[in-house]
Parts: sequence; C-alpha cells; structure tokens
Amino acid sequence: MVSRMSAVQAGVAALVVFAGGAAGQGTGGEGPRDAVLLRTQARFAPPGAFIPSPAVTYAMDLVPAGAWIGVEQRTAGARDGGRAGREESGGTTVALRVRGLAPGHAYGVHVHRAPCGGSPKDAGDHYRDSAAPLSGPANEVWLDFTSDAHGDGAAVAHHAWGFRPGEANSVVIHREPGGKGDRLACFTVPFAAPKAPRAAG
Repeated sequence: MVSRMSAVQAGVAALVVFAGGAAGQGTGGEGPRDAVLLRTQARFAPPGAFIPSPAVTYAMDLVPAGAWIGVEQRTAGARDGGRAGREESGGTTVALRVRGLAPGHAYGVHVHRAPCGGSPKDAGDHYRDSAAPLSGPANEVWLDFTSDAHGDGAAVAHHAWGFRPGEANSVVIHREPGGKGDRLACFTVPFAAPKAPRAAG
C-alpha cells in the first residue's frame, strides 16, 4: 500500500545538474569543463494525476503509483573519489535504481529520445549513438534488471560515447528485457551532453 506521504510526493522530483567548475557544486573538487553529473528522482503517477509527475506509469500492476525511480548520469571528467569507476576513463555512465515495483519481475529499460507523455508512445524511439538502425546494448543504453522480493532493483550501463545535445530525454521501463516489449512506465530525464573543451588562450 502506498502511504499518504508517498501519494503527496508522487509529483515531486529532485533534479540536480552539476557541471565541472560550477561554484558550490560537484562531488569534491573542480573537474574539467566537460564534466557532467546529473541526479534526478521521482515517484510514479498515472497520466492525468492531480499532482503531475515526471515519472508516469501506464501499467500499475507492474509499476504501481508511488513507486520510486532514481537516475544518475556521469560523463567524462566527473570525480567522486573512484566510487563510480569507469567514467573517469571517458564516456558516460548511467545508473538506475527503483523501489516498490512488482516483485520478482524481469524488466527491460532503455534511454529514449523524447520526454514522457500521456501515451506510452510519446517517448519516441530508443536513443542510439550511431544513426544506423542498429538496436542493441552497444549502440543504445540498456538498463535491464529483475526486481527483488521487495520490488527493488538497480542497473548500470557504461559507454565510451556521450549523448548528443537534446536527443536523450527519458527512461522507459518495458514489460520484458531485451530490445522490445510493452512500455509500462516512463521517467523524463534531461540527459546532458558533454561540453566542448574551452579553447586555450
């Protein structure tokens, strides 16, 4: 059962975007100017909820209203003392955490091109690094996971490439792992592209 507090919070998201060199922000020391660190979270609500949420559920049997989702993006240059690992060698890491979904279910998750909307189709196609119509975890961001007995789960994906500006805008949860499956829920995430290094001089 979703608590009253959870219902009130269903439309509330916390979003923090860190860019290397921004005063008062970051994870301990200035990074290069192309550093990007983004964290955002929300609770799912159905389309047309009285309190809108950036996280929308279209299938409340598998993604209940009030379930929680958090997404983190780290792009080349972000520093956190080594906890996140591979982003220090370049590229982009996307981490997903969820709580309160249906227990023991295998979900598929991908980054999509458009923001969420009232219809599952509104998020558009998968984001792909290459323009070629190649579907798969090497050319897309896949975050498949199986929820535990409490309905919680997590996944991490790393790629050597970064997102193109304005072309990655949501995370979609699918009914099954892999490249396809019904769209159960969507979370609007303004993924950031690495900033071009400032010219010397």
